[in-house]
Amino acid sequence: TGAISSLQRQMEIQESELRRIRSEKEFLQKQLREREVQLQALSDKFCSLTEEQRQEEIMVMMEEENRNLKQVVREQESQLAEQNKIISELHGKISQLQAEVVSTHLHLLEQKQAQKEIQSQAEALQHKELQTRVALEHISSKFERYRNKIIQATFSVEGIQSPSAELTDNEVLEAMQKIINERTEFQQMLKNKGSK
Repeated sequence: TGAISSLQRQMEIQESELRRIRSEKEFLQKQLREREVQLQALSDKFCSLTEEQRQEEIMVMMEEENRNLKQVVREQESQLAEQNKIISELHGKISQLQAEVVSTHLHLLEQKQAQKEIQSQAEALQHKELQTRVALEHISSKFERYRNKIIQATFSVEGIQSPSAELTDNEVLEAMQKIINERTEFQQMLKNKGSK
């Protein structure tokens, strides 16, 4: 937004300069028109002189005026050429600034779109995290019930002493392994004696 404001200020400055140069151009054209009016006034003045005086005066005045006018025309043509060059440069700068403004707008739109996509992904991840938490709590609850059933089944066997404190998973596994080993040994002993 700051870059766009800066570019717009530069465009306003360039356009102000363009208006100033156009104003100067109009002023020079106005001066030319005033010269033409002066020439017309001189022409009217000479009408009152004798024909011979008029012709001589006219020739002298016309030569002088022609020299002056040629000088003025050269100066004005030079100024107009310079102003046209500046106007052309200003048009180029304005076009460049407009292109930069458009480019900056597009960049901002792309950033907003990317931000929306990131926000959408973040919301999706939050939703997935919530689902995962719920699933984890469900699995943890099932695991705890299963663990309690294993402990209950293990320590309800005759000859196994009930625990006096909370058991670790290793202690539960050791108790189960002990029961399994004892039953395996008992089955092997019965098998050796020929009993079914």
